[in-house]
Amino acid sequence: MPEIVKLNRRLYLDVNHFAISTPWAHGFMAGYSHLIGIGLLALLLLIAWWRARSQPSPERRVAKVLWAAVGTVIAEGVSHYVLKPLIAERRPYLTLAHVEVLLTRTSGFSFPSGHATIAGAVIVGLWLSHDRIMTVLAVIVGAFLAFGRVYVGMHYPGDVVAGLVFGGLLVWVLSPFGVWILTKITRVIDRYPLTSWLVENSSRRYDHSSSRH
Repeated sequence: MPEIVKLNRRLYLDVNHFAISTPWAHGFMAGYSHLIGIGLLALLLLIAWWRARSQPSPERRVAKVLWAAVGTVIAEGVSHYVLKPLIAERRPYLTLAHVEVLLTRTSGFSFPSGHATIAGAVIVGLWLSHDRIMTVLAVIVGAFLAFGRVYVGMHYPGDVVAGLVFGGLLVWVLSPFGVWILTKITRVIDRYPLTSWLVENSSRRYDHSSSRH
């Protein structure tokens, strides 16, 4: 067995033993690593979009936040439908005996972690949008989510590291094209009074209108 595989299993078992010794955290960790962490990342994207509407060049700033969301969906899709079947790594609890698993066991493949892929994509997407506050918060939420996926027994540490890297890398590499397309879309949306609030803060729009008269 390669040393990297041994290390991956050893680290998984270390975290699993820690989980066994901390039963008081099981309820929270199960909820956080399943849905709460993803919900918080989605909330950070929503707040980032709201904040981008009040920034200079809001069409492009909003487009960057939209790319963080769209790129995340693309990264998760590639992870789930391409990489997981291609690599076909079995879940840890299907290979290792007597491990603690806090969520419903599934037969789906393990590598890379979809939750970690989402976290990595959101973190890099927000970093590219230049919203430093949301980026820092996403790093905290995403890192804890990645750890949580190992804590609840669903993934090896290598799965979550790979997910973080893959999600972030895909969003970063495709960002020039994604932001370019979405900027064109936001500029069209901003032309119409009924939809312009999606791109630009109404008070900012009023200030611009007043300055032109």
